[in-house]
Amino acid sequence: MKAVVCHSFGPPENLTVDDVEDPTPGPGEVLVEVKAAAATFPDTLMLENKYQFKAEPPYIPGGEVAGVVTGLGQGVTDLAVGDRIVGGLGTIGGFAELAVVNATGTKAIPDSVEFAQATGLNYAYGTTLYGLKYRGQLAEGETLLITGAGGHVGLSAVELGKLMGARVIAAASSEEKLDLCRQRGADETINYSNENLKERAKELTDGKGCDVVYDCVGGDLAEQALRAIGWSGRFLVVGFPAGIPAIPLNLTLLKSCQIVGVFYGAMTVREPDLAASIGNELIELTASGKLAPHISGRYGLEQAGEALRSMMDRTSLGKVVIEP
Repeated sequence: MKAVVCHSFGPPENLTVDDVEDPTPGPGEVLVEVKAAAATFPDTLMLENKYQFKAEPPYIPGGEVAGVVTGLGQGVTDLAVGDRIVGGLGTIGGFAELAVVNATGTKAIPDSVEFAQATGLNYAYGTTLYGLKYRGQLAEGETLLITGAGGHVGLSAVELGKLMGARVIAAASSEEKLDLCRQRGADETINYSNENLKERAKELTDGKGCDVVYDCVGGDLAEQALRAIGWSGRFLVVGFPAGIPAIPLNLTLLKSCQIVGVFYGAMTVREPDLAASIGNELIELTASGKLAPHISGRYGLEQAGEALRSMMDRTSLGKVVIEP
């Protein structure tokens, strides 16, 4: 089979497409003909050996795939050849024509859901549903501020926040990204390239501040967003593409607010029943049409480096997928 291979840590332009041996499913696993694989920010970090989960080169990037089952490992009885499924691979192996997936971690894809829509649901929408519903307890009528709202994870928060009945303020670095956020349901937008995030968020909430902050950016924006939070608010820590911030903890006392971590990947291991429930809910929402993930870029295997570069440069909007 053909696969994208990282032979040494470095920029995505160093990735190659090689002929490699077909994988074989072991006990409890299935072989999948990959139709779409989500490109994610952790993929870019792993290329430079900067992610908390490590992979030793040579390895195949890509942690989640959607496709058709073509082979069954020993003991697999709940799936059949020909089934349409989506599943996580852990952290690697997805940017290839074939991939091996743990059968217990798969979800059936209804015929009404496109493969490219299904892949990445766990990564972005799973993180967001877990964060907003279970970590942030976002309630109907509350105000939700999202930083990095034009990216895959941020845009999922715009969409799920609206489905949960929140007033959504989307903050991003360009008008192009904010236009997309408005199309996906954002009530208000903030361009933090030319607006002060804290001051504008305060204006939009009549000085009260936001109930929940969903921070996908980190860096200097994190403190501004925390200063924009209201009394007893919840600040959800999601990611740090702009760097890990240093937060003045006196702000949490003055606002009686919470800083809450959202580590979806670790939760899926520690709380598999909750992870399964979240996965089922997301598939149902997508099949019903209530969720329609925005796909901004579709790339072949030969273009995988270009796809990951768009994420590293923060020029991508919404979801980016690799389609072998």
